[in-house]
Amino acid sequence: MNIPELKKIYIDEVAPALLKSCGLKNVHQVPKIEKVVLNSSFGAELDKNGIEELRKDMTALSGQAPIVIRAKMSVSNFKLREGMPVGIKVTLRGNVMWDFLLRLIAISLPNIRDFRGVPAKLDGSGNYTLGIIDHSIFPEINVERQRTNTGLDISIVTSASNDADGSELLKLLGMPFRKNSSESSNQQEAA
Repeated sequence: MNIPELKKIYIDEVAPALLKSCGLKNVHQVPKIEKVVLNSSFGAELDKNGIEELRKDMTALSGQAPIVIRAKMSVSNFKLREGMPVGIKVTLRGNVMWDFLLRLIAISLPNIRDFRGVPAKLDGSGNYTLGIIDHSIFPEINVERQRTNTGLDISIVTSASNDADGSELLKLLGMPFRKNSSESSNQQEAA
């Protein structure tokens, strides 16, 4: 069985570094990535063909079939009826999760035009959520047949107990966090 490349990096380099930097005594206390959740929502105006196209894109992107999230209640202001599809969700675990993270960090994010890094704000529990405006940054998505730009939320759930440990885990895995604007302005003044 092949071990994904990013998982090898985690086992060989990241876990020992986290063990030292966090001052942990047991290797089982080292923070790890538990799952990655991909969410994409759409308005009530999207037709059935658009929903099917989005399902095909999410399947190509994640490697597994997404589930369709339906409205739990009717809201007249949004032209939404109970039971109408409002979003698509995929939960990735195991080797599929590691492969997706490698594609995200090494290929997709650097291909964004004028990319300067992703925001470094975690949720307080060591988990990270990244919003992408257009899901066509991934090489698996066929741009020619896509009609609408659909956003995508990527939630990386870790076993870290705080933001510092979760942030350190993601940095060591290669997540391109944005430098603080105050740090970059100080560097420009010094030059």
